[in-house]
Amino acid sequence: MIAFDTNLLVRVAVNDDQAQVTTVRHLLAQNTVFLSRTVLLETEWVLRAVYSKSREQIGLFFTALLELENTVVENHTVVAQALEWYGLGADLADALHLSVCNAAVMHTFDKNFCKAARATGNAPEINILNSRGLQSR
Repeated sequence: MIAFDTNLLVRVAVNDDQAQVTTVRHLLAQNTVFLSRTVLLETEWVLRAVYSKSREQIGLFFTALLELENTVVENHTVVAQALEWYGLGADLADALHLSVCNAAVMHTFDKNFCKAARATGNAPEINILNSRGLQSR
């Protein structure tokens, strides 16, 4: 098994350097590839902030990665849940934070924390705190 850094995923996603894309595709074809959550998180940021990729484009790219037979995604179930919330409009980092909480209740000052997922009832309990520490849900 080998592991990929962010720049390899970005090359494939943006297809901007044919030699490097060919190298990445060869590695994908010939190896089992480990993808960490941190690499996925950084890849999302690069694709969004540097390459102006849409949430839909990024979501489709990540979903395709999760479905490849020879990729092993760190905490696959957690990442898949986070990507579902990302598709609903959540920040990917927030969605990843929430998806690993298990029974622990997330506390935040961020009123928009996974707001769409909360609105659908598709997220675990989250406590939104105000500046005095008072909670709302």
